[in-house]
Amino acid sequence: MTKKPLTSHLLVRVLIGIALGVVCGLFFPEGLARVFVTFNGLFSAFLGFLIPLLILGLVTPAIADLGRGAGKWLGLTAALAYGSTVFAGLVAYLVARGTYPWLLGGQRSVEALASPEESGLSSYFVLEIDPVFGVMTALVLAFCLGVGITLIPGDTLHRGMDDLRRIIMRIVELVIIPLLPVYIFGMFLGLTMNGQILTVVTTFLTVTVLALVLTVALLLLQYAVAGLYTRRNPFVLLKNMLPAYATALGTSSSAATIPVTLRCVQANGVSRPVAGFVVPLAATIHLSGSTLKIVLFSLAIMTITGMPVDDLTYLGFILMLGVTMVAAPGVPGGAIMAAVGVLQGMLGFDETAVALMIATYIAIDSFGTATNVTGDGALATIMQKLIGTRVEGLEPELVITSDDDGAPSATRTAGEGPLPRP
Repeated sequence: MTKKPLTSHLLVRVLIGIALGVVCGLFFPEGLARVFVTFNGLFSAFLGFLIPLLILGLVTPAIADLGRGAGKWLGLTAALAYGSTVFAGLVAYLVARGTYPWLLGGQRSVEALASPEESGLSSYFVLEIDPVFGVMTALVLAFCLGVGITLIPGDTLHRGMDDLRRIIMRIVELVIIPLLPVYIFGMFLGLTMNGQILTVVTTFLTVTVLALVLTVALLLLQYAVAGLYTRRNPFVLLKNMLPAYATALGTSSSAATIPVTLRCVQANGVSRPVAGFVVPLAATIHLSGSTLKIVLFSLAIMTITGMPVDDLTYLGFILMLGVTMVAAPGVPGGAIMAAVGVLQGMLGFDETAVALMIATYIAIDSFGTATNVTGDGALATIMQKLIGTRVEGLEPELVITSDDDGAPSATRTAGEGPLPRP
C-alpha cells in the first residue's frame, strides 16, 4: 500500500496554514491580503448556510438510529455516553472558571477578536447567503423528526434523511475540509496584521497544555468509576486500553481504531457480544474528550475578549453540545464542525472566533479522539456488569470497510446509522 504524503493529513495542512498566516502577515501588501479576506467572507457565508442543514441531516438519522435496535440496552448505553460527555463538559467549565481569571488574566488585552475588515482589510466584495432556517430551528426540527421516525412504521423518511446525511457528508469532505487550511491561513493572516497574534498564540498554548492535562485526569476518573462499580483495578483496566489510545493518537479516527478497541475491551473481560454492541455505538455517541476541548477553548476566547459568561446559558450550551456531538460527521475535526452552529447560536461567536476554535481544536484533535476511544472502554466495562449474561440479540454484525481515502470505517447492520467519527 502506498504511503500517504505527510501533507495529506489535515492536521499538517492546518499547522502549515497557521504558520504561513503568521509569517505572511508580517510583509503581505494590503491588496493581496484583501484577496484572502474576501475568500474568508465567502467561505464563512457558505459555512453559515450549511450549518443548519448539517445539523438537520446528521442529527435526525442519528437520533432515529438510537431509537432502534437492542431496546433498553441501547438506551442505557446512550444515556451513559451522554452523561459522560456532559460531565466532561461540566468539569472543563468548572476548571476553566476557576483558573482562567489568573491563568489568562495577564492576557486580557484584546477587546474583541477584530475581523480584518474592522482594521482596514476590507473584502473586495461581499456575498450574502441566508440559511434556510436558523440553528435552533434546525436542532428542534431534527429532534422532532428523529424521534418521530422511531414512532411510525416504514422507513421512507429514515432512508431520505440518510440520503441527506450522505449529501452533507460529501460537501463537508469535498469542500469544507479541503478549504479549511486556506480559511485558517486567512484568519491568522488577519490576526497578525491586526496586531493580535501574540495574545492569541500565548493564550492557546496555555489552554492546550491545560486541555492535555484534563484529558488524562478525565480518563483516570472514568476508570476509577468503572473500577469501583465493577470491583476491578482501574489502573489495570486503563493499561489494557493503551493500545487503543496509541492507535487513536496515530489515526485521529475512532473508526480506524474500532478493531483495536474491540480487542482491548475484551482483554478487560468484556464479552464479545457486549463489546460488539457497545464499542461501535460508543464510537458514534461518546465524545467526552471532544466536549472537554470545545468547552476549554470557547471559554478561553470569551475570557480574552471580555464576552460575558452566564452560568445558566453556558450550562444549556453544554447540554445541547452533548446532543450535537451525536451527529459529528466522520471526518477529522468533525466534532468542532458540528458544534459551530451551537457556538454561534448560543454563545454568539462570530466568524473569527469560530475560525480560532476550528484551528485550535484540530491542532490537538488526536488527543481528543484518543480520550473518546479510551473512555469507550470504561463504558463497555460498566455495560458488561449491567448486562451480565443477558446478551441475546445484542451482537450486531460489525463490518469493517474502507472509505475513499483507504481508512477503515464501520457500519452496523441494524440500520445504517452515522459512521463512527474522529
